[in-house]
Amino acid sequence: MLVCLSANHRATPFASLERLAEVGGEVRRDIPLAHESIGGAVVLATCNRFEAYLDIDPDEGHSAESAVTAALSELADASGIDYRELRETLDVTVGNRVAHHLFAVASGLDSVVVGEDEIAGQVTRAYEDARGEGMTTRALEHLFERAKETSRTVKNSARVGESGRSLVRLALELASSRIADWSSARVLLIGTGQYAAAALAALRVRGARGIRVHSASGRGPAFAQRHGLIPVDPESFPAEIASADVIVTCTTRVVLGGDELDAGRAAVTAAAERLLVIDLGMPRNVSGDVQARHGVEVLDLETIRLHAPLDEFASLADAKAIVADAALRHAGAGRVHDVAPAVRAARGWVQQLLDAEIARLPENPSESSLKTERALRHFAGVIMHHVVARGHTLASSGEGERWSAAVETVFSEAPNPGT
Repeated sequence: MLVCLSANHRATPFASLERLAEVGGEVRRDIPLAHESIGGAVVLATCNRFEAYLDIDPDEGHSAESAVTAALSELADASGIDYRELRETLDVTVGNRVAHHLFAVASGLDSVVVGEDEIAGQVTRAYEDARGEGMTTRALEHLFERAKETSRTVKNSARVGESGRSLVRLALELASSRIADWSSARVLLIGTGQYAAAALAALRVRGARGIRVHSASGRGPAFAQRHGLIPVDPESFPAEIASADVIVTCTTRVVLGGDELDAGRAAVTAAAERLLVIDLGMPRNVSGDVQARHGVEVLDLETIRLHAPLDEFASLADAKAIVADAALRHAGAGRVHDVAPAVRAARGWVQQLLDAEIARLPENPSESSLKTERALRHFAGVIMHHVVARGHTLASSGEGERWSAAVETVFSEAPNPGT
């Protein structure tokens, strides 16, 4: 059984999302160990959501509820959030609704900016990370592969987000009311990951030039060379902070505080009069005391998401229809998979019966006996085709259990080769 534990920007306090984002990688490895019924887990932790997709297979001694409780307890311990608060904050989605939820998420329909193009890559990376660590199951793999296909279909067929807006682009749209000329603005980019690359592309679309880049991890020079930027080493970092007109942060840690800003301003003779800091990090990359410094304005994710525009209703309706159809097809495929044991049992019964009849043919092969064997094999194949096709049809409509029960009743006893 598939279960999704989900927290997002609409219903979860920003502080709680920050805590969950911090422990995303850790709990991906620990949640499957929290309960023996949890067979696998894929954890998606982004700037505006946290989701844990679990494959739960309860046995006679355990219920699915106990596995969910264990997973929530693991999340509470790792994040430091009170269990009751976490339970009230997280949405729990079960069964076929999990596919619909994930497909909507991967297609950008549940994002701050509807149709954003970063989320599909984030979903794929979360899945690949879990699969690389052996944390996935067949059911989770089918689910995420179909999510990838659905996301592509929405992008190619619907017009959601066709203007190319994303969370990064929206942030720069809001910042443009403060920056008169991006081409002359001194921009410092802090971070070198996928999000930093998206931010860089958006900055260049705006006309920003001579962009500096810094990374505490030491990857700044390589990133700068790859993208044609100016690298900033640790020694010159304080002065660059003070000289910048715009600082864009997109890392996984706090990289700018009030003390660092003061130290940078003290290191240069003429600091920029006004500084705009765009904090795209989750958790926050900029401490709260930066906003209190004179001439500094901080634009963070909490502010950005308040300005997220509504997309065109027609486009949204088309995309939702694609997602709903994909979820129905995925559910149907899952139901067909559920009757697979009964299909194997029926095939085995018919094969035994066929082998028994072929064994009764004359031992010395003749043209007549070969024709008879071919006819028997063809007839057995036709019979099984109709039986299995009927089973798949019933399974897709939710009546697979009735077909499986019928197969078990009819094929409960293996044939006796001597009869």
